[in-house]
Amino acid sequence: MNRYRINQMRAAQTRAGLNRRQFLGRAGAFGGAVLLTPSLLAACGGDDEDPKGNGGDTEPGPTADPNKSTGDLLMSNWPLYIDPTEDGVTGSVDLFKKATGIDLTYNEDFNDNNEYFAAIQPDLANGKAIKPDIIAPTFWLVARLIELGWVEALPLDQIPNAANLLPSLQKPLWDPTGAYSLPWQSGMTGIAYNIDATGRELTSVEDLFDPEFKGKIGMLTEMRDTLGLVLLGLGKDPSTISFDDAADAFDKIEAAKNDGQIRQFTGNDYQDDLVAGNFAACVAWSGDVAQLALDTPSLRFVIPEEGGMQWSDCMVIPKGADSIKEAAAWMNYVYDPVNAARIAAYVTYNSPVAGVQDELRKNPDTVGLADSELMFPDEETLGRLKVFKALDEDEEAQFDDRFSSITTG
Repeated sequence: MNRYRINQMRAAQTRAGLNRRQFLGRAGAFGGAVLLTPSLLAACGGDDEDPKGNGGDTEPGPTADPNKSTGDLLMSNWPLYIDPTEDGVTGSVDLFKKATGIDLTYNEDFNDNNEYFAAIQPDLANGKAIKPDIIAPTFWLVARLIELGWVEALPLDQIPNAANLLPSLQKPLWDPTGAYSLPWQSGMTGIAYNIDATGRELTSVEDLFDPEFKGKIGMLTEMRDTLGLVLLGLGKDPSTISFDDAADAFDKIEAAKNDGQIRQFTGNDYQDDLVAGNFAACVAWSGDVAQLALDTPSLRFVIPEEGGMQWSDCMVIPKGADSIKEAAAWMNYVYDPVNAARIAAYVTYNSPVAGVQDELRKNPDTVGLADSELMFPDEETLGRLKVFKALDEDEEAQFDDRFSSITTG
């Protein structure tokens, strides 16, 4: 998942000249551009996913001493993914330090999943611990780390607030027993469009292939997002798909590129083309559009009637970490609804913690966010979201090579 979108979100706030209070108030007003309406939701009810999925019947493996403690804690996370201490307001990291006495070093040095994996692989493959006690990869890398045996089972008896994990995220495809990870934040992938360019509302994945929009469609270079959405449009389940079963979706994307239907495959920079109207529609992330629509009311975001994709970045403890007890204390802290609400109000993605919405309603500065359908999708919407299948190393290579041949060929 391309976390540059979070940086862009903050940059958009700065360009708009918003302080934090103004931003929260305006974000609460964002609703008309979010098309998660009952009529669309009724169009396609998703099947319940098998909680075991394709991740296998993994059982908790041996773990380090859960009481292992140094008094220090080091976490690596994505940039701008937590509320900072600024403008006289104390942020979550400093509040945690004061509350627990634990010296937390919180690094924003997680910039790319593959890049980070390449950096930690030599040590973990040789049985050596890496420096961070907690890292927050995207779900598919979490699945790979679990499969490789490179993460500790969580000391859940020291994380009682883990009980606040939303039911929809319990025992997910990437961690079938729920023993190794806790989501940090989640988000949705659907279709963003500029109604000034489309001239009509969009409701289906097939709208991306409408000849009316030839040369004005954007798709993401993130394979799981683009391929997942097209698979759903073909009536296939991305959470159980094989490489052979995905052939039709790959071919459909390739044909659209060759025919000139797709203007460009992009990373986070799809935002500029969407605002300018160069893209009539594109595959997009929910949080981006929520921010952009504050200044461009013609933008819309929809979970297509065929369904959408869901992703999560998750906290895991790397094998051999020094500060298991402190890691548990931090996870317990951020899973308290009050603390989770403070973080959610800043990052404006989908908090994994139950009770956050109620906490946001208590604060006049954040009450508007509690009504955001992008931050708090209802159960029917969640039932239509799919998480891409956990791929083993060979499958990963197959899927990546085929997708790369389309996007770069």
